[in-house]
Amino acid sequence: MTLALADFFGLAPQILLPVLLVFLRIGAVLMFMPAFGEMMVPMRVKLAAAIAFTLVVAPAVLPDLQASPALERPVLLLAGAEVITGLAIGLSLRLVIMALQVAATISAQSTSLSQLLGGASVDPQPAIGFILLLAALALAAELGLHVQAAILFMRSYELVGPGHVIGGSNLASWAVDAVSASFAFAFTLAAPFMAVSLLYNLALGVINRAMPQLMVAFVGAPAITMGALILLALTAPLMLWLWAELFSDRLRSPFAVR
Repeated sequence: MTLALADFFGLAPQILLPVLLVFLRIGAVLMFMPAFGEMMVPMRVKLAAAIAFTLVVAPAVLPDLQASPALERPVLLLAGAEVITGLAIGLSLRLVIMALQVAATISAQSTSLSQLLGGASVDPQPAIGFILLLAALALAAELGLHVQAAILFMRSYELVGPGHVIGGSNLASWAVDAVSASFAFAFTLAAPFMAVSLLYNLALGVINRAMPQLMVAFVGAPAITMGALILLALTAPLMLWLWAELFSDRLRSPFAVR
């Protein structure tokens, strides 16, 4: 029994430590990854998903990890580097979801739909955001998110080696570019709603000038609401298609910004 335990603990640096590092990176990514990292998902489910992904990814990357000279560094430094790398990848993926939520918020504020069903989710958000968020998560899962995520975890070691820390200047410049691109993408998705809102307010102003005695707000509010719902039904498929393309690109290249 003692010899067996000695042999087991003797394998720790070669097997247990690399597997632990893989688990730390994957767990950090899953904290922010769409679908897996949502607040509505219980923490136990997230932990089970991290363990399951570790069992899938670890055998594929274990030979490279065992041969890496970075394993000679202190364990705490290795663990911190893996967590930072995982958080950076997870935040890159989370920005894609946040872009969709920002687009929905802009669309809702432009078309007076910001309060309808606003508290129907864990994060208070407009009805359009709630609808688009659930549709995007369902679409991502339907497109094989678990397979793409496993491939991403394996490829992440080609982008950032085990035990390596992303430079602060590189991380800061990438974060600025990624946030800027996310906001630009959000405004692109919300452009039809902003255009309709502009035309609505211009028409309302003209009608109010022509007929001051008419309560244009009572006539215009139902019109903009109906128009926004019709526009959402027409543009939602295109918005989700564009979002799915961006999300797939981000899964293939988490640090590429477009």
